[in-house]
Amino acid sequence: MRDGDSPPLPTTANDEPSFPRQGRLAGVDFGTVRIGIAVCDPLRILVSPLEIRQVSDPQRDAEYFRQLADREAIDGFVVGLPIHCDGGESEKSVEARRFARWLSESTEVPVRLFDERFTTSAAQSRTRGAKGGGKRSRHRRVDAIAAQVLLESYLEAAKYRDELPGQSAAGPAIGEAAID
Repeated sequence: MRDGDSPPLPTTANDEPSFPRQGRLAGVDFGTVRIGIAVCDPLRILVSPLEIRQVSDPQRDAEYFRQLADREAIDGFVVGLPIHCDGGESEKSVEARRFARWLSESTEVPVRLFDERFTTSAAQSRTRGAKGGGKRSRHRRVDAIAAQVLLESYLEAAKYRDELPGQSAAGPAIGEAAID
């Protein structure tokens, strides 16, 4: 995944790549039909929606994410974890956890899961006043903007903590740990 002169990623006790505390991140709003993607700058100041990926087959999707990580110089992915308002998880949560593990294994780039509550509603609010493109185009943009909101939220949480926000993609199963 990394070019030849990059050092290998440090690992944790379970051989999972450590999540970088600096460098460029990609926010991923996972869906079974579309995946919204946003990126931040290397200093983690600005976040921009990047694109929307139509889900394909696992091999093509893996190649896409490997190329994305190389092209955009991504040091880590932040994948949205759907959580109910009461903090409980659902089948969508399980799918997001599977996707995050697959993404980490497919790209060899570290992945964090982060609570995505309210990202879609915030993204819809941001696109409500947008001009042009029609309703369908705005609907599609919501996925990339939801990824932007997710990554902005992650970066904001990271500013005020001594530990990484969210959960490791290789972390505990449902019910074993609280969600941030």
